[in-house]
Amino acid sequence: MNDKISDDKTRTELEAAVYRRLVEHLRGRNDVQNIDLMNLAGFCRNCLSNWMKEAADAKGLPMSKDESREIVYGMPYDEWRARNQKEASPEQKAAFEKSHKH
Repeated sequence: MNDKISDDKTRTELEAAVYRRLVEHLRGRNDVQNIDLMNLAGFCRNCLSNWMKEAADAKGLPMSKDESREIVYGMPYDEWRARNQKEASPEQKAAFEKSHKH
C-alpha cells in the first residue's frame, strides 16, 4: 500500500470518494450502455449494484437488489431502463458473446 495512505480509515474514505465519483460519472453518461461497459471493461452498473448488495449481505445489512440498483442508478432501475436503455445492436451482442466465452 502507498506510504501516503498510512491508515485504514483514510484509505476507506478515499476509496469511498472514488466510488461516489465513479457512480456520479456513470449517472451523467446515460449514453453509455451497460453492454458497452461490459464489452470494454468487463463490468457495468449492474455489477456495481450487485457488489453493493454483496457487501451489505456480508455485513448482515438488509438490502434488496432493487435498493442496490437504485443506489447506483440514482433512480429505480425500471425507470432508468425506460429512459436510457436501448436495444443492443447485433455488433454489441456479438462482442459480448466473444468477450464472455469461458
